[in-house]
Amino acid sequence: MEGIWTAVAFYLLAATIVVSALLVVMLKNIVHSVLWLAVCFVSMGGLFLTLDADFLAAVQVLVYAGAVCIMVVFGIMLIQRGNMGSTNLFNNQTKAAAGVVALVLVVCGYLAATTPWASPAFAVPEKTVESIAEIMLTKYVIPFEVAAILLLVALVGAIFLAKEVKKADAHND
Repeated sequence: MEGIWTAVAFYLLAATIVVSALLVVMLKNIVHSVLWLAVCFVSMGGLFLTLDADFLAAVQVLVYAGAVCIMVVFGIMLIQRGNMGSTNLFNNQTKAAAGVVALVLVVCGYLAATTPWASPAFAVPEKTVESIAEIMLTKYVIPFEVAAILLLVALVGAIFLAKEVKKADAHND
């Protein structure tokens, strides 16, 4: 019975991902698109949970649904357009994009149909988060801290650049 509920959850989450991804692309209001992007990212985290990948689910929700969507919202706020209702405009390359999407779907379908799917040779470990945390905070602590400092420097640089742009705009008015 547990397998049935996992399959139901998987298909509901997959449908949510597809619908929210379409809404991200189709909506004209960029703020609404970002909100649907967050829904898509959280649904992906739920999908990872159905696959027993709890660490990936946590990273998906924290990094993508949290940090990436917040950064996009900050970017939108820094632009400060008067009418946010029509900020996500369509362009005239819809036919070319549809052709590329169709080609990608055909190639993915072909690869999925011709791939010999083997059963996993090992079981998923019970405590993946603790194993990853132990490795990340012992063996790979220096690269982990360097990445954190690099992200901090990038964030401070983005804020500095945004302040400079606002000062230049204030002088031009």
